[in-house]
Amino acid sequence: MAHISVVIPVYRAEACLEELYRRLKDALEPISRDFEIVLVEDCGGDRSWQIIMELAQRDARVKGIQFSRNFGQHYGITAGLDRCDGDWVVVMDCDLQDRPEEIPRLYGKAREGYDVVLARRGKRSDPPLKRFASWLFYRLFSWLTDIEYDGQSGNFCIVSRKVVGNFRAMRERLRFFGGLVKWMGFPTAYVDVQHAERFAGQSTYTFGKLWKLAAETIVAYSDKPLRLSIRFGFILALCAFLYGVYILLHALLYGSPVTGWSSLIVSIYFIGGIIIAILGIIGIYLGKTYDETKNRPLYIILHSTHDEPSAKD
Repeated sequence: MAHISVVIPVYRAEACLEELYRRLKDALEPISRDFEIVLVEDCGGDRSWQIIMELAQRDARVKGIQFSRNFGQHYGITAGLDRCDGDWVVVMDCDLQDRPEEIPRLYGKAREGYDVVLARRGKRSDPPLKRFASWLFYRLFSWLTDIEYDGQSGNFCIVSRKVVGNFRAMRERLRFFGGLVKWMGFPTAYVDVQHAERFAGQSTYTFGKLWKLAAETIVAYSDKPLRLSIRFGFILALCAFLYGVYILLHALLYGSPVTGWSSLIVSIYFIGGIIIAILGIIGIYLGKTYDETKNRPLYIILHSTHDEPSAKD
């Protein structure tokens, strides 16, 4: 059993992996030579898996896992956490924007008595649009879920074995690592770190992918959209009632009904659109519930450098 594990989802990172391994090794060996690096390749279509296999052959502390298809970053984190053995587990990205040199600081803070230590990035080295999208997502996420989540913290963190054990018990299909860890409520600390430039390549998270993740995450962690739609429905009903009273009083006082065919048609279309939108929100929740009832594996493993099962529930 390793003292410290590092779990890294890998997607189109062939240019980063050798440098990532070298810097991880330099950062981890002063802490303990008893460590492992779990690299989960998410079928990016490049040479990442071949490089992972070469690293595993050179160093038995490197474990490689390859999915059968692209499942996504947070499923990669889940697979790595399902198979790591460390007393302490670091989760980080593969592009070296999360600097391996910060791991000793995270580890030192965790040893002070914290089960979760999150790396808080002061100034992010990302394009302005991505920074704005991330800021808006975390603001919406915190508001809709009533969970205070620091948008300056990404996936880069260190967690105790206790946290990993509880994470493994949560098998819902909509995965958001940071949200699940925050929901557990274990003692948490923050360490301010430097957010580096990407070592190579470009981010594969497009604006569309970010907002798809945001929508799925909000549905997974909150029923507030449903509760807001109920409130909005009551507000519309109240407005309609007050407008009806206005029409009645106008007819009694002036002896003629209020004209306004165009406004009536616009109101009908407006209310019809609201009803369709609310039904759509309900449909999304029903669809996600249907997906959960299938009880399919969260991911399927095609290859592994260590003998592992081919699927995990």
